[in-house]
Amino acid sequence: MNKSTKTYTLLGLVLLIWGIIGFKVIKALTYEPDIPPIQVTKPKLAEIAITKDSFSINADYRDPFLGTLPSTKKKVFQRTIKKEPVQKRNIIYSGLVKDSGSGNTLFFVSIDGQQHMMAFKEEINGVTLVYGNDKQIKVRYGGQSETISLQ
Repeated sequence: MNKSTKTYTLLGLVLLIWGIIGFKVIKALTYEPDIPPIQVTKPKLAEIAITKDSFSINADYRDPFLGTLPSTKKKVFQRTIKKEPVQKRNIIYSGLVKDSGSGNTLFFVSIDGQQHMMAFKEEINGVTLVYGNDKQIKVRYGGQSETISLQ
């Protein structure tokens, strides 16, 4: 046998051995056992009793840094104060006048039968003008807001 024949024979043998090794490695990595599926019976939801685990932390130990015991906090009772309902006022929005030079806007508002000219954040008879445009105004009186449309 000459030298090239031996080389090709050994090369073929090496490729065959590495092919077998590679095939076994791939087969081992993709191994899927043929185990029949197991029939599992699920318990009914009515049979399961769900109980909520509760706990409380009692932190009445001595402070390790200050060496003092925690002070007991007194419970503060808040009294509820009932607000008396505010009597609804008769407010009518009649229109507005705009000054083109300075940009000031005056609104014609009738409060309980008396007509007034009001600007923003102006208060007359306990009624404050909060917001307004050409279609509606928003006024506040007695702690409550009311939106009034143009009449």
